[in-house]
Amino acid sequence: MPRTTKPLTDTEVKQAKSKPKEYNLADGKGLYLRVKPSGTKLWIFNYTKPFNGKRANISLGQYPTLSLAKARLLRQGNLELLSDDIDPHIYRLEQQRLTSQAHENTFKEVARKWFRVKKSKVTKDYAEDLWRSLELHLFPELGDIPVHSIRARNAIEILTPISAKGSLETVKRLCQRLNEIMVYAVNTGLIDANPLTGISKAFQAPYKKHMPTLRPDELPNLMAAVANASIKKTTRCLIEWQLQTMTRPSEAAGTRWEEINIEDGLWTIPAERMKKKRAHTIPLSPQALSLLGVMRPISGHREHVFPADRDPRTHIHEQTANMALKRMGFGGLLVAHGLRSLASTTLNEQGFDPDIVEAALAHTDKNDVRAAYNRADYLDRREKMMRWWSDHIDLAAAGSLSLSTISNRPEIFTANTPQRMNI
Repeated sequence: MPRTTKPLTDTEVKQAKSKPKEYNLADGKGLYLRVKPSGTKLWIFNYTKPFNGKRANISLGQYPTLSLAKARLLRQGNLELLSDDIDPHIYRLEQQRLTSQAHENTFKEVARKWFRVKKSKVTKDYAEDLWRSLELHLFPELGDIPVHSIRARNAIEILTPISAKGSLETVKRLCQRLNEIMVYAVNTGLIDANPLTGISKAFQAPYKKHMPTLRPDELPNLMAAVANASIKKTTRCLIEWQLQTMTRPSEAAGTRWEEINIEDGLWTIPAERMKKKRAHTIPLSPQALSLLGVMRPISGHREHVFPADRDPRTHIHEQTANMALKRMGFGGLLVAHGLRSLASTTLNEQGFDPDIVEAALAHTDKNDVRAAYNRADYLDRREKMMRWWSDHIDLAAAGSLSLSTISNRPEIFTANTPQRMNI
């Protein structure tokens, strides 16, 4: 009959004295108090390793930091692991590894890894804006917190003051970015579930506002304002270039000479500069080519068509056109991005094929078959439409000396409104 071990008492543990050699006091079921000559008392769990049957010890902690009652709880946990053929020592090492990994994976570090993937799918300017928003609003409070410790209340506490200021669009975007980062953490196995799902519901939704733009019949007013504005020639060319080409502000501001094929009259914006990460080719009308002629003496020896004032080695800021329009008196009435809407509305009202207009705006076509058709046939039809649009701008600028018409041939202009071509 096996010998029954009498459990230890708190008094026995407390009064255990050191001896010249270390010794053990048994509590039963593998739990021992090891008393060292120095007087240090350690809790030890002795067990048989699964599969190989060898005896092993695992240290549980030091007395009195770890009491008798807590040591027994740890013993029970180890016995339960053994009942499932799990080695407590290996289990502890794995838990330590996971804990260490979790603390290394702070929100900022996970955001950095997510951003490396995200920036390959968006434009450079958008990526920079995105990262700045994280640095400004999220990293100061969340940056050093392990991603597995982040809860909805953490994010809501940070976003509430921003919402209180009325920056509802900023809150909406931050909610989206927080969720993208946490979903990335789930998909890479760092956490089991996204705790921030639905946090946007804690805030008022921003009012949906369309980009301020002008009516088609207000185009002459715009051209007169641009012609008479006290702005640099580069800024004026940029505004007219964006209007002529129907491009986004960042695409227009970042135009590079190497992207332009003067001989074929084409401007090909590489995928990495496009919002949808798909290369976009634009047929250039004679008026658009004239704008390049105006800029060549200014920037033909540089990388960018529209160089920045302070550092000509880089391009003009994408907000330059916006600021110029505001100074011209269009604040709240028109933004640079609204020039695309002005073109789209005009062309649709004139009866141009909506698919052609959408292709000119570089709106993604989700139908792969039609997308292939776009590439093969739409370019020729778009060239005709872009010529009509440029002639229409010329007429609107009559008497305003638009830069795009200065070096054009006189025969380009007609006295009557340009007739829509059958395309």
